[in-house]
Amino acid sequence: MTGETIGIGLAVLAGLVSLWAGAREARLQIRLSLYGLRAEGVVVDQEHAPADDCSTPVIEFTDRQGRPVRFRPVATGLGLGLPLGAHVPIVYLPERPESARVFTRKHRLTPIVGLFAGGMIFLGVAVGVVLTR
Repeated sequence: MTGETIGIGLAVLAGLVSLWAGAREARLQIRLSLYGLRAEGVVVDQEHAPADDCSTPVIEFTDRQGRPVRFRPVATGLGLGLPLGAHVPIVYLPERPESARVFTRKHRLTPIVGLFAGGMIFLGVAVGVVLTR
């Protein structure tokens, strides 16, 4: 096997994994929309990674049993930050409160679009390399 063949294989693998992850997140978002319970969460902390410019909010809400649940949003980055103390809409599955997501349009769509776009880019690069051989 040549390095080029390995690179093509890795690009295809990364593309397929990214598409699978995007489909999994889309499926979860559909389940949350149909069967999820809505709550209001509060940003209680901001976690900073040493090598990252963005902070990750930690959101707390109370599930229907009255237990506090903390989670970190899947979608983070520039334009998706939430200030400390902000109240945000939350949706979660009753049997899995740890599956909670921030229920705003940009927080729901960003991970799905990003994963699908990344998958298509990886697969496109692999096809481009194969066609230009």
